[in-house]
Amino acid sequence: MFKKFKLNTLLLFIPLTSLMFCFNAPKDDNDKMSTIMISVKNTLSYLHFNPKPINDAYSQDVYKKYFETIDPAKRYFLQSDMNDFAKHQTKLDDYLNGGDLTFFNLTNSRMMQRIEDIDKITKDILSKPINLDEDETLILEPKVKQNPKDQKELQAEWRKYIKYSILQEIETLNSKEEAQKKKKDSFQKNHLKDTVMVKSLTPEQKRLKASDEVRNLLSDSFRRIKKVKKMDWFTRYMNAYTEVFDPHTNYFSPKDKEDFDTQFAGKVIGIGALIKESKGYLELGQLTIGAPAWKSKQLNEGDKILKVKSKPNEPAVNVVGMLSDEAVRLIRGAKGTPVTLTVQKKDGTVKDVTLIREEVAIEDTFAKSVVINSNGKKIGFINLPSFNADFVDSKGRNASDDVKAELLKLKAQGVQGIILDLRNNGGGSLTEVGDIMALFMKEGPYVQVKDSNGKIQTLRNKSNTPIWNGPLVIMQNELSASASEILAGQMQDYGRAVVLGSPQSFGKGTVQTFVDLNRFLNTSDDFGALKLTIQKFYRITGESTQRKGIESDIKMMDYYTFSEFGERYDDYALAWDKIAPVKFQKENTVDIPTIAKNSSARLAINKNYQLLQEAAQWKEAVDKEESIPLNQAKFNELMKIRKEQIKRFEILDKFNNGLKFIRYKEDVSRETKDEAFKKKSEIWLKNLTRDIYLQEAVNVISEMK
Repeated sequence: MFKKFKLNTLLLFIPLTSLMFCFNAPKDDNDKMSTIMISVKNTLSYLHFNPKPINDAYSQDVYKKYFETIDPAKRYFLQSDMNDFAKHQTKLDDYLNGGDLTFFNLTNSRMMQRIEDIDKITKDILSKPINLDEDETLILEPKVKQNPKDQKELQAEWRKYIKYSILQEIETLNSKEEAQKKKKDSFQKNHLKDTVMVKSLTPEQKRLKASDEVRNLLSDSFRRIKKVKKMDWFTRYMNAYTEVFDPHTNYFSPKDKEDFDTQFAGKVIGIGALIKESKGYLELGQLTIGAPAWKSKQLNEGDKILKVKSKPNEPAVNVVGMLSDEAVRLIRGAKGTPVTLTVQKKDGTVKDVTLIREEVAIEDTFAKSVVINSNGKKIGFINLPSFNADFVDSKGRNASDDVKAELLKLKAQGVQGIILDLRNNGGGSLTEVGDIMALFMKEGPYVQVKDSNGKIQTLRNKSNTPIWNGPLVIMQNELSASASEILAGQMQDYGRAVVLGSPQSFGKGTVQTFVDLNRFLNTSDDFGALKLTIQKFYRITGESTQRKGIESDIKMMDYYTFSEFGERYDDYALAWDKIAPVKFQKENTVDIPTIAKNSSARLAINKNYQLLQEAAQWKEAVDKEESIPLNQAKFNELMKIRKEQIKRFEILDKFNNGLKFIRYKEDVSRETKDEAFKKKSEIWLKNLTRDIYLQEAVNVISEMK
């Protein structure tokens, strides 16, 4: 299985054939879940790009996927539980066809029972001294583990897990102590005023402090798990069915769909404050400068939220002990409407604060740029985190408009080349790809889309007025997926840009759309939606990006290169294939072989880049270790060895690529009024100065004509 990473879906909003499955309005939650099952099954069978036969083989795949989702570490269910569940292993297809909740109810009630059992077990374990000198081992790799055969083994497993957690906390305390001492020694060595306090604890004090921390963490964890609603557990169950069709077909509950839409559009209607959980309370996190919470001058980070009054004519809701996502939904609402928070300040006073909800932009979603001064040459750098699009508000922000705005700013600065950074960009709207293409080149086809009937459609950019036709480098990594891969592949096919980065991108070559399940039901209640794979996309050369992704012209390995990351590692990903190419005319001819050869020569003698590869391989080797010793002496020795190994890579923390960044006057001016923007800008620019890959991208673009 591949390591999970949250991808934005490549969405193509198109009308679907109207299907009527003739359901009556459900009467209760069980009836509702049953109806959802049948509706999901029918939608999968009729509309999925590559529908699977709903049979015993499918049932066994769903069974495996489900337990990988709800008990991946084999830490909750006993072997006797698994024996009971196994009787249903080939019946899950029948349950889906009939909307039968037998298996879900069995596993869910057993999970709730085990959580109660384990909560009591962990409290009992932590009520007594734990022997850290006992010579035993914790197995970390689930593939080589068995479920505990009885309550005794379950208790032993959790005792080991708690012991491991305590040893980790002690190691954290040791590391903090060492860092304080190192800082103090540095002050004394350089004859600076010493204000560093080294807090030394005895081994017993560290053990007690670590035990208390683990006790609090577990207590809080079980409290949150117990508050998870049955419908949320059911969502995980349904996704075992959908993700066996392919990893990007998912059931979304109404609240999950709302979260997706918010992230996709890059905006939320609310008060502009993070809400975090802390020891049973909800607290205000960072306040967004300029948003209602900040403008009120009555709220501060760390205030405890006691009640939320969502509407003037409704009573306030007590949110103490509530999960943060439930409280967030009470705080969100229609633009221009009031919401009242009852908060407890740090001095203990309680007050009501009424705010008017506003539209708050999620700026991390949007494109941003800066000018790089490299040996007197100006290079424009644009970071595009997502192909965001607002399909509801015609005045909402879209990726192509943002990139266009940044391009115009860079052109005004007289840049001689553009670097477009698509690293970590999981995709977004398909239509935005064509609009961004139009900013860099003349009209032409940019992607082919094939549906389940084999019908192929070619999408074209029809604009002949590009804004930038100079040198262009596109940066990618293994997290660049979907829309990012279409843009990078199309620019590569036209010879319009040099693609630099990981050997290959993620490899998601499928298109999804949302199907509201309500359309099949005679009810006004919200039953959620199915995000459904309905098409595959192909490069204009006819090659699919599915599984293979985009191969970089200038290959630079990174941390993900050495791990099993990407579509090709998912058991249920659709296959790679190829269709006929479409006619297109190359825009430019970049001398890729010479540029690649020069880059390879530079990287071969770049000691920091070589060290980064060693660090990545070392990290992957550590991640793959299947067990860890729980004897404190052996654990400490292992940590000591790892610290010695890490020392070799510490020089990377101080790496500076020597690039100079020219700030926009308007950004500098905004920072005087917007503290959050200033802080984010400082972090962003600091990270850019430590970016080895950006350094090489500047080298490459400097060689392009």
